[in-house]
Amino acid sequence: MATLLIFHEVDDVDHWLSSRRRQELFGPLGMTVRTFVDQEKTNRVGLIVEVPDTATFQRMMESEAAADAMKFDGVRPDTILVLVEPERNR
Repeated sequence: MATLLIFHEVDDVDHWLSSRRRQELFGPLGMTVRTFVDQEKTNRVGLIVEVPDTATFQRMMESEAAADAMKFDGVRPDTILVLVEPERNR
């Protein structure tokens, strides 16, 4: 398993938080997700995602299903930042 820390901006934080799309997209691939919001009430949000491997995550992110989910959730794709936990920390 690999752990990813992901930041991005969304159009509407409440809509993003209430959406089931993340679970629908990540769950069947064996990925777990924890969500976070910026306490300063900006549109910045974060995720900690446990993935089987980074290649599976990358393929999923390049899929049409991921693009559709991001559009539905109001994710601003140009703001996505993905950090990967180094193997020596696991």
